[in-house]
Amino acid sequence: MSTSTTPTDAKPARTPVGAGMTPRRKAVIVGGGLAAAKTAEALRDKGYDGQVRVITAEPHLPYERPALSKGNLTKGGAAEGATTLSQEWYDSHDVEVLTGQRVESIDPNGFLDLPRGRRVPWDDLVLATGAEARRLDMPGAALEGIHHLRTLDDSDRLRRALAGGGDVVIVGGGWIGLEVAAAARFHGCAVTVLEQSALPLAHVFGPAFGQFLADLHTGHGVEIRPHAAVTGFRGDGHGAVAAVELADGSAVTAHLVVVGVGAVPTTALGAGLLAVDNGFVVDERLRTSLPNVYAVGDVANAWHPTLGRQVRVEHWDTALRQPAVAAAGIVGEHTAYDALPYFFSDQYDLGLEFVGLLTPGKTYDIVRRPGPTDREFVAFWRDGVRVVGAMAVNTWGLTSDLEALVRQRPDVSSSRLRDPDVPLADLTGRRLDPVPSVP
Repeated sequence: MSTSTTPTDAKPARTPVGAGMTPRRKAVIVGGGLAAAKTAEALRDKGYDGQVRVITAEPHLPYERPALSKGNLTKGGAAEGATTLSQEWYDSHDVEVLTGQRVESIDPNGFLDLPRGRRVPWDDLVLATGAEARRLDMPGAALEGIHHLRTLDDSDRLRRALAGGGDVVIVGGGWIGLEVAAAARFHGCAVTVLEQSALPLAHVFGPAFGQFLADLHTGHGVEIRPHAAVTGFRGDGHGAVAAVELADGSAVTAHLVVVGVGAVPTTALGAGLLAVDNGFVVDERLRTSLPNVYAVGDVANAWHPTLGRQVRVEHWDTALRQPAVAAAGIVGEHTAYDALPYFFSDQYDLGLEFVGLLTPGKTYDIVRRPGPTDREFVAFWRDGVRVVGAMAVNTWGLTSDLEALVRQRPDVSSSRLRDPDVPLADLTGRRLDPVPSVP
């Protein structure tokens, strides 16, 4: 078996002097998400014939996280459906997965330190440590019934709690908060979303799109309370949450609370050793400031040659596609990661796919291309006359054209963007390889 809970060797393999052999290289991947699994896969696909290990603090094989705030909260079964690669794949490709092992530190001389003095050697190291849910430091934050959503176990606990019904309060109207709100309504819960600003996600996508999302949720019975500043949580006298307290002196009754106020990259492992600034700082080849150490996925703040800036993206697509670039570097190929950010969201019967990168707080001109119904359309975010972001709403198969439009940023009139009779491909004149699409 390739999966174990303890390292099978604690010291570097030594080749006898004069044996005429080249020591087998050792690649270690730290993380338990999609990026970790895809890095192992990419290394083998690219012919890396050294030892490959994946070390994850979680008890599961590396898995994908989108279902945790979507289908797993309603139907369950994420443990089976979200696992990226099977045990059989790891076995047949000679990849060892160490589960339940938290790496404590990196020795730049070629070791990882694990608990109880155990050490794992490496020649090539890939950090896919991801991000962790942001916590609120305020009175009552440790009460029972307050949930955060980041891991499979978090999602399973939350699903069981939602199935009990009752008053659910969601702190934060971002993507995770809104997806959880939809799942809570599926279970028949009374749902209140506490949003610090006037409208959900309006600080990024603008007030028009924020209103669209607000209308979607209020139409399904969710109360969205704007300008709500949380100051603490009130208990029931038995250690469980009973209400969320707000800065205006009011309180919202809660049998269950979900805190969805963003995530922070998990960089403690490289503190004092690697360049850290909103994640591990890497170049376009995903190399950190330390030789032979790469970072991929949520934790990587990568130089993007097309956008001309450092970009850290917490989306499934980034974790899916960055590993091939890191693996290429490890085997001696020079490849740059320049895929445009892409994400999807499912809420009720609505599916959203977005391509591009918007600057929070910046004002954009938004052009809407209508579809057959009010719930089917394409929206374009323009900076001047150039499209910098595009979203397909309940409209599938457009991601290739949308990426081409955002990448090339041609001067396109709002009338042509708005006209559904003008094919999107005609706005750019060519198509790019399609972005993976998850309907």
